[in-house]
Amino acid sequence: MPSGKVHTLINTATYALMAGGLVYVHFGLNAPIDLGHALRFSVGFWAGTVLLSPDLDLAEQNVDAKRAWGILGVLWEPYGVLFAHRGLSHTWIIGPLTRLVYLALLVLPVLLLLNLIFPGLLHLERIPPSLEYWSTALTGYYLSQWLHLIADGIRPDHLLHLNRSGRRRGR
Repeated sequence: MPSGKVHTLINTATYALMAGGLVYVHFGLNAPIDLGHALRFSVGFWAGTVLLSPDLDLAEQNVDAKRAWGILGVLWEPYGVLFAHRGLSHTWIIGPLTRLVYLALLVLPVLLLLNLIFPGLLHLERIPPSLEYWSTALTGYYLSQWLHLIADGIRPDHLLHLNRSGRRRGR
């Protein structure tokens, strides 16, 4: 299985190829590219590659994704306890969703508390609610996750091969 650095290299190379394709489409084919969509996709892809890697299920160790969080990396250790390595956290749809839900459970209470202490500071009502807005970031995020799973040799039907403990059958 690839190391964290190899996963990052695979994702970075893939991103570079996609970006090169977009530059060609924009300038070579004179087809305009929506820079807002491109930015949201890029942020989602970067977050999925660097900060929210499937290997956060090893956060009790010193994995690259945990180190990327710096001192806040310790917040991911419970996630590593909750999810067995290459278990549910390494599935194609639910796995990436578990990291987003876990992150939301960490961040939302802090944001709500800040908003109570300093009313109007965060302007939470200004967060764009539209699915179109967030779908590009989610597309980048999920693509980065899927590249990681492909490099690990994990197929989309991985969930069917897990037993109740969250570990692969036959291993």
